[in-house]
Amino acid sequence: MPAPQNLRASGDRIEQALTELQATADPRSLDLAEELLRLVSDLYGAGLARMAAIAQVRAPELMAEFTGDELVASLLLVQGLHPEPLDVRVESALESVRPFLGRHGGDVELLAIDDELGAVKLRLLGNCDGCPSSAATLRGAVEVAILESAPEVTRIVVEEPSADTTAAVPIALGVKKPLYDACPTEVAIR
Repeated sequence: MPAPQNLRASGDRIEQALTELQATADPRSLDLAEELLRLVSDLYGAGLARMAAIAQVRAPELMAEFTGDELVASLLLVQGLHPEPLDVRVESALESVRPFLGRHGGDVELLAIDDELGAVKLRLLGNCDGCPSSAATLRGAVEVAILESAPEVTRIVVEEPSADTTAAVPIALGVKKPLYDACPTEVAIR
């Protein structure tokens, strides 16, 4: 089995090749390459869906193993097959960092999630609220936990409850390309 870093390099190379094709290929060749990639993805996605369905029936505990494996979980996400919704995975990630934040007199609250944009809105509480290192805390602990549980998240917004400003402070992830052209200033609250 290839090492995870080699698989990440493969994904990066796919994106790079598509970018190169978009810049250099004639429109017909580009359309054909994109169709080919889509068809291969659909074929493997259908196979993965069938495997997940069989596992659900014959060995339900396998789904927990599948979602615990970084590569398999990311493939399940790409194909829309991950059994846990985004809000459950984000809340689980926050639960995992709450003990760390609690040791520093802080906490984090999930305010909203926009599934379509992959945006998460949070509020830091306790000593984290207004703390000069709260952005570093977010980047260091909260962001990592969220991205491990929900790699499709492309934007994390932290509500700053100061009296001077009501604007949210975006934390750019830098790891993901946004799935949209312009970032909203607010995440829609459900």
